[in-house]
Amino acid sequence: MTKILRLIPLIILLHAFTLPASAQINTDQVMRIGQNNMYLEDYVLSIQYFNQVIDIKPYLAKPYFLRSIAKLNLDDFLGAEQDATMSIERNPFIVDAWEVRGVARQNMGKNREAIDDYNHALELLPDNRGLLYNKAMAQQDINDMEGAAETYKTLLKRFPNFDGGYIGRARMLLEQKDTVAALADIEKALEINRNSINGYLMRADIAINSDKDYASALEDMNQAIKLQPKFAGYFINRAYLRYMTDDFQGAFADYDYALQLDPQNTTALFNRGLLRAEVHDNNKAIADFSVVLNLDENDYKTLYNRAVLLAEIGDFNAAIADMDKVIDAYPDFAAAYFLRYDINRRKGDMHSAQKDYDKSLALAKTRVQLPTVLNAPAEASDSAVIADNSYSQEQVKRRFTSLTTIADNSSPEQIFNNKNIKGKVQDRNYSIELEPIFAISYYSSPTELKMSGDYIREVDDINATRMLRFLLQVTNHEPSMTDEETATAHFNSINYYTSYLASHTPRAIDFLGRAMDYMTLRDYEHAIADLDKAIALTPDFTLAYLIRANARYLNSRMSQPDSESTKTSLPSPAIPRANALRAAIADLDTVIKLSPSMPIAYYNKGVILAGEGDLTSALSCFNKAIELKPDFGEAFYNRGYVYLSLGNRDAAFADLSRAGGLGIVPSYNLLKRMSAK
Repeated sequence: MTKILRLIPLIILLHAFTLPASAQINTDQVMRIGQNNMYLEDYVLSIQYFNQVIDIKPYLAKPYFLRSIAKLNLDDFLGAEQDATMSIERNPFIVDAWEVRGVARQNMGKNREAIDDYNHALELLPDNRGLLYNKAMAQQDINDMEGAAETYKTLLKRFPNFDGGYIGRARMLLEQKDTVAALADIEKALEINRNSINGYLMRADIAINSDKDYASALEDMNQAIKLQPKFAGYFINRAYLRYMTDDFQGAFADYDYALQLDPQNTTALFNRGLLRAEVHDNNKAIADFSVVLNLDENDYKTLYNRAVLLAEIGDFNAAIADMDKVIDAYPDFAAAYFLRYDINRRKGDMHSAQKDYDKSLALAKTRVQLPTVLNAPAEASDSAVIADNSYSQEQVKRRFTSLTTIADNSSPEQIFNNKNIKGKVQDRNYSIELEPIFAISYYSSPTELKMSGDYIREVDDINATRMLRFLLQVTNHEPSMTDEETATAHFNSINYYTSYLASHTPRAIDFLGRAMDYMTLRDYEHAIADLDKAIALTPDFTLAYLIRANARYLNSRMSQPDSESTKTSLPSPAIPRANALRAAIADLDTVIKLSPSMPIAYYNKGVILAGEGDLTSALSCFNKAIELKPDFGEAFYNRGYVYLSLGNRDAAFADLSRAGGLGIVPSYNLLKRMSAK
């Protein structure tokens, strides 16, 4: 679900303070903060930090490189290409800069240039899996099948257990009509990785197109849906397979669920309308077709089929209006004239009917120019299509009246050497991980299931004093910073506090206020320093301990080594991670001592302990959190996760089911995966 940035009105008007003077910027620290924000996928905010470094030191390669990654993750491919080029000009030995530029160019269709970049990077890292794989895909895209085959050969020789490589080569083989060899690669990929979604999807396509083996294809679609249960297209295509195996009820159920996931999915609406028409539920079918046409008034397949049903219920004028539009778009389509003839005949307009009948007969043996938008499942006779994309009258009619499928469910997607390129990773499934800690924030991400933040008494107490410049909220899904104006407001707020503290007797609340601005901007080191001062002034300041625990925990995450890419150009900040986590837990223990009835304190401690592998202690924390708050969905989910990790499936099932009922959506994904094993 798309995150929503909820801006809380300022309690006190912000004054226009300028950003710190250039000379005062510690560029290493600013770059590290930007990198931290990029790690947390706050790409817009990270770019603001990199901009500051570039303004001061435009001769450095690294900030351009980091900014190129942020832009790539925002799908600003042109900007990413330009920044990567600036980085390469300053330091051509940053391997990842060549990769980023290659990825950006590949996404813009500049495949030959992307291949050049990958080749350059491969000179420095000849055994890099991601570079080889992306190069092979780019070679396929320019129809260099010989080159792609050689690259896949090298890739799979060096990485024989890389399932994505077999999937990519299978796609290439299918383009070359070598179904047998493609199927062998797909089987190998599924042998290596039973969770290869693309493997199941491609094998289903082969079963449909080669053998019309709808039952086998249905089994593979079932597996794909278990692995990725939130993609409407999979349910649309499974509905088609259920229809072909005479499971009408199952097909209807899949279309209904696809529309729950994507209410404006015109393919699902059109197909459900066709099925409703087939069972003579004409009014509901017309309603589905009308929704499609409200979304796309030039959907001629839908106009054609709605005209048929409007004529059946006696609304001849509306039916003719629909058919007029179809005939205007396809003036050589004989069946359209025949249908309009029949409508006019039933209406009693014999003169118009005769003209349409004669026109239909005259066109009966001609061919029709058909755009590819009429996406119906291919039939064997469609091989008769000639080079100019013309079809027989019968082929066209079949395409106007057939169920539509989502073409090419499986997709070859880039994989990346650099973990900071989040990108689209081959066969990415929904991640199974702990629900995150709860933070004190100025912003929240409300969802349909959870419109407001959680409750902590101390937060309400602070908000009631109106002593902070923004209202505090409690959330475990803090949104990314999405605009420069918001970031600037918090930079200005920091300057306000700095000026105020310099001219007034320091108060703990002022240090906490500035710390919250630093937290919002992901500058955890400065936040911790201010919280230290707040606690020194007020040793029983519960909220300061809770926020400092979060800052220490989040800061420690920045120090995790990049295990997948030891040669990355992004060095991890030198934070003593274990010490930071121990300090965070110590802060939470203090919170628990000062406020023993705060369930979130136990929950956050449990998340940290579980993340470090101390599952038994984490279990005790989640137990206590649930004891204090019996409807604590996130705690039930995490406790279920821990039970699953400890091998207690029965307890895990019970907790995950309870969490799902309390609105924690990932519970259902995890339950499905557990059930599938």
